[in-house]
Amino acid sequence: MSWLKKTFSSTIGRKFAMALSALFLLVFLLQHFAINITSVFSAGLFNELSHFMGTNPLVQFLLQPVLIAGILLHFILGVYLEMTNKAARPIAYAQYRGSASATWMSRNMAYSGMAILLFMSLHFYDFWVPEIVYKYVEVNPEDPFRYYEELVHKFQNPVRIGLYVAAFVFLSLHLLHGFQSAFQSLGARHPKYYPLIEKLGKIYAIGIPAGFVFIALYHHFFHA
Repeated sequence: MSWLKKTFSSTIGRKFAMALSALFLLVFLLQHFAINITSVFSAGLFNELSHFMGTNPLVQFLLQPVLIAGILLHFILGVYLEMTNKAARPIAYAQYRGSASATWMSRNMAYSGMAILLFMSLHFYDFWVPEIVYKYVEVNPEDPFRYYEELVHKFQNPVRIGLYVAAFVFLSLHLLHGFQSAFQSLGARHPKYYPLIEKLGKIYAIGIPAGFVFIALYHHFFHA
């Protein structure tokens, strides 16, 4: 495990690890969206996919813990790197040049990340905790048709909808810098391919959060 210790003992290694965790979370977010968007078109398909994800042992006992670990690793590394960067330049610049030096998103990744983490806590409270209670505390019989109704019920509260929309705005801002930053940390800065990465990053950073907002608003207004 010396390679692991060496990786986390250097700034470059920590940035590399953070980039890998970011790519892992990007893949998860895309998969999560692909399942949730089916709730707009087919309650049956959404129930089927949710039931598979909720009962598959590989998902429940391997991928789910890995996901939680990935979220925690990404957050911890982000906080540590932010603190390290600030410690490296304790004296503020004499003249701030705004976006001439860096975009608003890159300068506020820590704040948008904190907002996302708070939202994740709400999301876990809304869906993951009730699922764990249902299956392992109350030990209810499995109902493959319950997922759609549970989803619709959660999106009836306008306050919760407001929090979800705000959270996905922060997620979009976070991704607008984080997507291309992750590839850059992995060395994908080739002038031939980087413009494509930037374009894909903008599509992903705007499209996926907007899609989640659409799902929430759709169930709120069409199932009120």
